[in-house]
Amino acid sequence: MSKLFKRTKILATIGPATFSKEKIEDLIMAGVNGCRLNFSHGDYVERDQQIQWIREAAEKKGRSVAILQDLQGPKIRLGDLRDNHYDVKKGDHFILDHAVEEHKGDNVLPVQYNLADKVKVDEPISLFDGKVKTHVVRVLSKTAIEVEAENDGFLMSHKGLNLPDTDFGGDIITEKDMADIEFGASRDFDFVALSFVQSASDIEKLRQILLSHGSTAQIIAKIETKKAIETDEAMEAIVEASDGIMVARGDMAVEAGAEVVPIVQRKLIAMCREHSKICIVATQMMGSMVDNPEPTRAEVSDVANAVIQGADAVMLSDETANGKYPLETVKAMKKVILYTQNHSHVSPINHEVTGDFKNYDAISNAVTALSEKIDADIIICQTATGATAAAISAQRPKLPIITVTSNARVAGQLALTYANSAFVRPYTETYGLDLAQELKEQGYLQVEEGKKDLLAVIISGHKDEMGGTDTIQLVHV
Repeated sequence: MSKLFKRTKILATIGPATFSKEKIEDLIMAGVNGCRLNFSHGDYVERDQQIQWIREAAEKKGRSVAILQDLQGPKIRLGDLRDNHYDVKKGDHFILDHAVEEHKGDNVLPVQYNLADKVKVDEPISLFDGKVKTHVVRVLSKTAIEVEAENDGFLMSHKGLNLPDTDFGGDIITEKDMADIEFGASRDFDFVALSFVQSASDIEKLRQILLSHGSTAQIIAKIETKKAIETDEAMEAIVEASDGIMVARGDMAVEAGAEVVPIVQRKLIAMCREHSKICIVATQMMGSMVDNPEPTRAEVSDVANAVIQGADAVMLSDETANGKYPLETVKAMKKVILYTQNHSHVSPINHEVTGDFKNYDAISNAVTALSEKIDADIIICQTATGATAAAISAQRPKLPIITVTSNARVAGQLALTYANSAFVRPYTETYGLDLAQELKEQGYLQVEEGKKDLLAVIISGHKDEMGGTDTIQLVHV
């Protein structure tokens, strides 16, 4: 059973290449555990259709599939350029003006964000994914700044800008984000991902906004700014304030340098494990499969390393949103995950898992150690809030964690947690054991050759409420 059970989860972005009920169902049946909806693109009508398809496919498969709302944030882009092209030579000066709506072919370029009240002289600005590097020469007006190019290149309409040294002063939630948050709260998303996080206070601000809309969605902090990774203390503060982290390697590479990304990724995964928080590794995991039916050897190694480091989930972006081979990409990623987990141990971390509640950590330690000592087949966790299941997951057990809860929201949020397969059932004191027997009869849980039954470690409580976990049982299923 454990060799066929994928412990590291797959989060797939839904886009034009997968915009149909059948394609979304195919992705989920192939092994997708969560769907990312990128709010930088599309409209609410499309979103409602995608949400319906995802939930119908999850119900058909019989288990929870998380839905993650990815907010655009202050993604600063150029406006429309004449003929969709503007050549730049080293030493050229040009102007970025938020008040300009149309490029007339001169050196005044429209930009979709007012930089004039944010930037300072000499601060760097990278355009078009770092292809054109500039620095600020002066602030010309309330809406315009002048920059100097540091290399030859060209620009195109709507390409992004990165400002690694600019302090946005907590102003990272835009008017568009506010509208999208309100929409998301009414659709009951499991996760909300906040782009361009600079500090823990950004997370706290979003949490208050979500609560004001009655949303209990968990917050995923996207780590992609230079300021967020300046020190280990800054990173850890963001980890502690959030419910999980996305290692957003694309913008991070542009802002801080590609060479820092592997080290930051390793540190963030370790921090998330220590604090029992979700860690998602994202960006170009299998980027070549946008156009090709097979991944490169480097991409296979990249996914395998994320698994070995203990990431909860690996994410597909353009591969499933716009690529030619979305289903093949999911299957290839699952194949790498399974082979890696079955032939390599998860790297140990230097510190003990701490989490937010010491009793959960003590119990999770005991459950993990016991299950390995007695060579159990599965861990069954009955949970009201998901805290016990998350704490066990943080230990990175080699066994599947079959989680049962009466709360659909809890099951959805556990869908991206390492080794967890979450199911919703009405609460009884034996609903964990009942679910295991049901899954065995369905063939989802299979007895290994040479064994008569499954040996399960069941962790449960005598009440369906937070803090009720108090019992560990060994049961033959």
